[in-house]
Amino acid sequence: MTSTLTLTTGHRPDGAPSLTAVGEIDMSNAETFTTVLADTVHRSEKKPLVVDLTAVEYLDSAGLAALFEHADHIELLSSPLLEPLLTVSGLADLVTIHSQ
Repeated sequence: MTSTLTLTTGHRPDGAPSLTAVGEIDMSNAETFTTVLADTVHRSEKKPLVVDLTAVEYLDSAGLAALFEHADHIELLSSPLLEPLLTVSGLADLVTIHSQ
């Protein structure tokens, strides 16, 4: 069964490119997340892409792998739910994380 995931691209009020994820990111939809993330990073014109994970309820290793792959080109917005995972995985050492 595929987990529910909604992805929306756009720009933040300061003009920074953004990708907002809502739902769960797991192996059932990680390919879609990876593709959209890569495409959005590519179109971000050398500005860091802000990936908003504040409405993500679950993030598994497949989703983490996609984030690690683009760590040099992204910043994260995170909820307290995901912060321990981002820290333990080491992603917090590579990416700027803003708490919500």
